[in-house]
Amino acid sequence: MWDESLVPSINYTGEGCLALPKLNLQFLTLHDYLLRNFNLFRLESTYEIREDIQEAVPHLLAYINNEGEPAFRGWSRMAVPVKEFKITEVKQPNIGEVKPAAVTAEVTFSISSYKSQIRSEWNALKEHDVLFLLSIRPSFEPLSAEEAANATVPQRLGLQCVRGCEIIEMRDEEGILMNDFTGRIKRDEWKPPKGDLRTVTVALDTAQYHMDVGDIAEKGAEDIYGTFNILMRRKPKENNFKAILESIRDLMNETCIVPDWLHDIFLGYGNPSAAQWTNMPDLLETVDFKDTFLDADHVRESFPDYQVCFVDQDGLENVQPSPPFKIKLPRNLKGKAHALPGSENSTTASVDAAGMPEVHSERDKLIVEAYIPPDPGPYPQDQPKRNSVRFTATQVGAIISGVQPGLSMVVGPPGTGKTDTAVQVLNVLYHNCPSQRTLIITHSNQALNDLFEKIMQRDVPARYLLRLGQGEQELATDLDFSRQGRVNAMLVRRLELLSEVERLARSLQLPEDVGYTCETAGYFWLLHVYSRWEQFLAACAAEKDNPTIVQDKFPFKEFFSDTPQPVFTGQSFGKDMRSAKGCFRHLKTMFQELEECRAFELLKSTVDRSNYLMTKQAKIVAMTCTHAALKRKDFLQVGFKYDNLLMEESAQILEIETFIPMLLQRQEDGYARLKRCILIGDHHQLPPVVKNMAFQKYSHMDQSLFTRFVRLGIPYIELNAQGRARPSLARLYNWRYRELGDLPNVKENAVFHKANAGFSYDYQLVDVPDYNGRGESAPSPWFYQNEGEAEYIVSVYMYMRLLGYPANKISILTTYNGQKLLIRDVINRRCVPYDFIGPPHKVATVDKFQGQQNDFILLSLVRTRFVGHLRDVRRLIVAMSRARLGLYVFCRRSLFEQCYELQPTFRLLLERPDCLALNVEEATSLTNRPVGETGPVSVVSGPEEMQAIVNFKMHQVYQARMMSHIEYPAHPESVPEPSVEQNVMSLSHSMDTDKTAMEDGDTGPSESMESTKVPPDDGEMLVVGQSNGEVDGEDQRVDSGGLGTSTGSTEVSHDDAEMLVASQSNGEADGKDQRVDSDGTDLENSSNVESKMEE
Repeated sequence: MWDESLVPSINYTGEGCLALPKLNLQFLTLHDYLLRNFNLFRLESTYEIREDIQEAVPHLLAYINNEGEPAFRGWSRMAVPVKEFKITEVKQPNIGEVKPAAVTAEVTFSISSYKSQIRSEWNALKEHDVLFLLSIRPSFEPLSAEEAANATVPQRLGLQCVRGCEIIEMRDEEGILMNDFTGRIKRDEWKPPKGDLRTVTVALDTAQYHMDVGDIAEKGAEDIYGTFNILMRRKPKENNFKAILESIRDLMNETCIVPDWLHDIFLGYGNPSAAQWTNMPDLLETVDFKDTFLDADHVRESFPDYQVCFVDQDGLENVQPSPPFKIKLPRNLKGKAHALPGSENSTTASVDAAGMPEVHSERDKLIVEAYIPPDPGPYPQDQPKRNSVRFTATQVGAIISGVQPGLSMVVGPPGTGKTDTAVQVLNVLYHNCPSQRTLIITHSNQALNDLFEKIMQRDVPARYLLRLGQGEQELATDLDFSRQGRVNAMLVRRLELLSEVERLARSLQLPEDVGYTCETAGYFWLLHVYSRWEQFLAACAAEKDNPTIVQDKFPFKEFFSDTPQPVFTGQSFGKDMRSAKGCFRHLKTMFQELEECRAFELLKSTVDRSNYLMTKQAKIVAMTCTHAALKRKDFLQVGFKYDNLLMEESAQILEIETFIPMLLQRQEDGYARLKRCILIGDHHQLPPVVKNMAFQKYSHMDQSLFTRFVRLGIPYIELNAQGRARPSLARLYNWRYRELGDLPNVKENAVFHKANAGFSYDYQLVDVPDYNGRGESAPSPWFYQNEGEAEYIVSVYMYMRLLGYPANKISILTTYNGQKLLIRDVINRRCVPYDFIGPPHKVATVDKFQGQQNDFILLSLVRTRFVGHLRDVRRLIVAMSRARLGLYVFCRRSLFEQCYELQPTFRLLLERPDCLALNVEEATSLTNRPVGETGPVSVVSGPEEMQAIVNFKMHQVYQARMMSHIEYPAHPESVPEPSVEQNVMSLSHSMDTDKTAMEDGDTGPSESMESTKVPPDDGEMLVVGQSNGEVDGEDQRVDSGGLGTSTGSTEVSHDDAEMLVASQSNGEADGKDQRVDSDGTDLENSSNVESKMEE
């Protein structure tokens, strides 16, 4: 594990060759491709496990006690001492093998010393989670400095051996199963675990066990299985390596059938445009675009190179066309798409809208049929949901390409509507190919949830949607799209529909027992409903001249008597017949749904119902790439099939994790079922995360399949209009893209034209000098912090809150984990105790915030000595493109303005003053000042002055609160708590009188507040300049500077942070000194491997 020749350390310099496989542009065969990825993924997983061990073990403070046995006086979040370890079963080898068939062991440990949150993490362990058994035996005497410098990591840690194991089951102190998903304990019978002891039954590695036993027998080696004294776990999101490696191994042992149209391109050979839809044999010649186009002009705008001719359903010219439209795509588009050169830069010309031909002197005709959709039904719930997005010509080109068979690649710069385009592709695909199943893959749960929430707003029935994985609970919807949720919804829907069948039977004066089951309802449909409909059609056909014939003969009038509007007018045969067909369509849909529910009536177990739902019922199945890799074996076992693959955020997904979802189904007769592969991403933003620098730089493991295809010159469509940010903000990053313009909404919406109240500029670079004599610091390696920027940024956030900016519209970003935790610590101290300020929407690193956005972004770049990993332009693009209305960058100007790679962005930033410019006359967050006007400018010299301004404004808020208390002296308990808006209105009322005091240097409430009598509930957090930092009786670690400063306590080395008073508290739940950040995360994890790898 610590062999540098196998797993190079983080300090790879790029000099010399390494014995590692490379991932570049081309591969010999699919087996060669899989073998390289398997080896690299295995080594990367080994490196991550190694780093986690190095992170967790030192905090245990191992020593040799008086009995000569290893003992631990420290504690770690991710590792716990073992109370008992015993091997319970060793099965006989299978025929033809020498290793045991299975080796089972039991591990007992206690979680009594942990706080509730860490206890819940240990209690959440479940079947198939991977744990690690460590044998630690420290040296009796501590190593000298010279010995420690020359010692290996295992020698310094006292680590003798590491063995992996996989959980089979977990029991509490009373022997009751925990987290059992096998059905042995029903969900409604689950109970909280009892006691503090936990016993985990684990499966050991049989091959490794055979080798260890062989060494004991042949070489007289020590029995290591009797020496395990530490059980270590890892974060669930980072601990999926075993299942993914098994999936890659299974693919290597199978005959991989990649579609013929994709095979050569995937390996990097052949014509790059061979898989484009214009070169595919089975095109959809006529596509029904449903609600894609809002009107006829929208069609003309979307096809500027064509002469658009509208016709009706009979092929005659249509003078007043209205949506929906069917478009007959010309066959002469075939072969006119041109490939990109093999470069990942967007400065070259891209294939234009789905390979549309260049403008000719005489434009080709495009036949567009405007048809009248059938009446959906008489009830409001029958009306289909409609799209309201006016897609650009490029987006329409992407939709055309996505609907047609073949490979479609869409490059989506920030804010260009990638998700809306993807959702419309799914919508059009569902209606044009209703028998096909589409698989959606994304990198993150958030992107998947965004996609799902928008799909629900289209005309796709909820019963055909399925969301797999653990992030489903984050969906902002009342509907449950998990397998269990969809099964329950189908059962509830079945009862609703059967009651409707009973009502229909009553209206026809028939026995109501036809609504007893789905089967009897099906017979009722054939014998009584459909037969009456046929008789009705025959009667109407005989008397078409009678305008009231439909109203008189319609057999289901009583059933539809509760519609909001009368169904028939009796004035027009055509209109009434259309309404009658709409009513019949409502009945037909009802019985069709019942037929789909029939399987859930026959299948009794939850597992069978879930599998049927996934393999037969659902038309759109969504999951993350990690879930796809983890569950591939399960998908193959249940016979999962799909025809189309749509992958969002594909530039952030490892190449092998992109390839596995293409092969989640068994091939039939050597034929690949996959018809469409749609990749959506942006290779100008951050790539997949690979923590080992050697694998990242030397082996190119961080190259996604999307990026490789771009480098190969495969044609792609680049969306060219953003609708997220102000045009001025978009200039900070649109230089990286080809002609990235603005959508009409950012030019027309009044929000984008108004300035940010209280600020002179909508974006600004703020130069932060040394604070208390220093700039950046690193309490531990790669754990960078900048106290001055943290104080400055939190002061600006407080200033915005005091003006009335909503907290959920402000996010604070930084480029390092250390700074993120420092900012959270300052917020906990300066903002959280005050109800009218509170924490911002999110404090995160730039890397973690990719794919998200907010109105106002405060960005800390941290470094003052070296530029660091921001030199990667992709990280800069992500950082600059997160804000919609305001971006304020806090950094050291002299350092970053010299960086050549960042020049295009910093040249624009430095056109404005590098000191924060405020408009102090604007006392609320509402202003009518245009965005181009600065108004009266007040320049802030540094973090100290900003703190003084905030203290002054907080004093005004307290005065406003005092006035509200004075108005209700008799009943203090009934005094209304002023909202932020009320506070800022009171503040604006007093600005004129207090402005003079500000100019005279009265920058804080320290003097005036001493004599002010305050109600008891505000007393704790009132005296800004004198607070001792105690809120609710807990030590908040604030020095004598109180609110104005937050130095010292935060910048503890991460070794000390976790072990603060370790010998006394030992992680006990009642210790108040555990240093937990706002997310409840101990600072032990603050300098995890992720923060190291950001460099």
